[in-house]
Amino acid sequence: MARCWLLLLTCVVASVASSGHAAVVEHTFSVGNFSIRQLCKPPMVITAVNNQLPGPTIYVHEGDTVVVHVDNNSPYNVTVHWHGIFQRGTQWADGPEMVTQCPIRPGRRYTYRFSTAGQEGTLWWHAHSSLLRATVHGAVVIVPSSGDRPFPFPSPDKEEILLLGEWWNDDVVRLERDAFLTGVPVRPADAYTINGKPGDVFKCSGSNRESEMYKLKVQANSTYLLRIINAAVNTPFFFKVAAHTFTVVAADASYTTPYKTDVIVVSPGQTVDALMVAAATPSRRYYVTVSPYQTSFPPQPFRDTVATAVVEYADGGGSAGNTSPAPPRRRPVRAPTPKVHDVGTAHRFLSNLTALLRPGQPTVPLAVDTRMFVAFGLGLADCRPGQTKCRRSHAPALAGSMNNASFELPAAVPLLTAHSENISGVYTRDFPDAPPVPFDFARPPGRLAFTSKSTKVRTLRYNATVEVVLQNTALVARESHPIHLHGFNFFVLAQGFGNFEEGEGAKQYNLVNPQERNTVAVPAGGWAVIRFVANNPGMWIMHCHFDAHLPIGLAMGLRFRTDQLQIVPCHHHQGTCLTADSLIEIFSFF
Repeated sequence: MARCWLLLLTCVVASVASSGHAAVVEHTFSVGNFSIRQLCKPPMVITAVNNQLPGPTIYVHEGDTVVVHVDNNSPYNVTVHWHGIFQRGTQWADGPEMVTQCPIRPGRRYTYRFSTAGQEGTLWWHAHSSLLRATVHGAVVIVPSSGDRPFPFPSPDKEEILLLGEWWNDDVVRLERDAFLTGVPVRPADAYTINGKPGDVFKCSGSNRESEMYKLKVQANSTYLLRIINAAVNTPFFFKVAAHTFTVVAADASYTTPYKTDVIVVSPGQTVDALMVAAATPSRRYYVTVSPYQTSFPPQPFRDTVATAVVEYADGGGSAGNTSPAPPRRRPVRAPTPKVHDVGTAHRFLSNLTALLRPGQPTVPLAVDTRMFVAFGLGLADCRPGQTKCRRSHAPALAGSMNNASFELPAAVPLLTAHSENISGVYTRDFPDAPPVPFDFARPPGRLAFTSKSTKVRTLRYNATVEVVLQNTALVARESHPIHLHGFNFFVLAQGFGNFEEGEGAKQYNLVNPQERNTVAVPAGGWAVIRFVANNPGMWIMHCHFDAHLPIGLAMGLRFRTDQLQIVPCHHHQGTCLTADSLIEIFSFF
């Protein structure tokens, strides 16, 4: 008990010291049942935060401390991940289930506390347990802390958050459970959404279709900062606004060199900040369209439709004092959407972004200490004991893997707890730096498709510069996987198609101003090279941000040695996650 109080006191002191004079922004999230009507169907019950879809936005200034009390009033275990927040010194607040914490059980409360020091821009939060991310998500907006000119680009007249998502006319937890039992992926979503609304593409007899469409009201000649977040579970998107163009100024809360485009590409987990000038004819309305970008081969099932919103100009098209919306006129103007397999458009956008160089900001490190080659993709594995339908079918289960290791989360003790408490038997430290068998990754022989379950992590030296070649494979099927690294940003040095060749690949490296991200969409049948400094001790995971791929093993653990830095474990439980009475033990600091 004395040790617990010592840890508690140290955590409080560390939190106060790190926050300085910054503000404390406090929220309470009630995760519970919420009745909603979509797609002309009868009302259905979903799991959401504070009866909202999307959930509440957290607005903070750089350097503020965020405190979120999560009350789990739902029937499911849940955790919340603060996607893109570094969590320096607060690794216990990162949120992925069985990585940094036990799940928050129904009827329990858990408090997250972390700093936003050193970060600006658009990030987001989402459930990191089960498929609940589909409806449990929201935006995090970190505003520059001071200065007459808060942004390194012309200040917009207004901002707008646009969360792109997917919708199922079903209980997503049941869908995921069925997928596990059968060993096949979750079925495609029934619709795509913009700020929780699917738009007017679904014709409903006797209903007001426009009530299911989000409306963006603008003033003529004003500039809008669109904060675009792909909160979808499994689908990358093309984003367009008819008769309007964009200037991209940030991606994943990292500023970019201004990039002009008429289409934005954003994969699950990624964010894009783009300026849009309302310069179209004010007497018309204009469709916002979100359409799927599909790269899988052989083709996988997906919903070939769009989500729509509408841009409406204020009546009269101009005076700042007149904000009444124009009455509906003709059907909104629609721009052609890219074809679902338009790899060229997607690759141009994703590979042409570069970082905005600013004094005092990190630049890409040139000397590399650790190199890894990680071949990843979808393969096959034997059915596990609980996969009853899979076993009855006598067919193998779909499995994701990295370097032929299909990652399995621990059942009882979170990885970070095992790391900090030196608990053996939870994971092994033998994740390989290269695939065990070299092969033609674009056309592998079928015998390499099988993998096995394990919980392997790679130990990295503190403050080492790490370069990782992410090689997409086609063991069973190939597609563009969004790979997300917890706890870090990384520089994307280059990306391309086919097998990565060290000599030719290195010639493409951008070592001057490569884009900085926390999630990279690795080209289908291709590769991406990332580089980062291992300066955030703890236990983190790198995984595919398709939610269907994480539970089947497309992930790896990264363990950062802490010889030079003491981690203070501000954890919230003693024992294992299976202890019913003391599973979530809350220390209230406030």
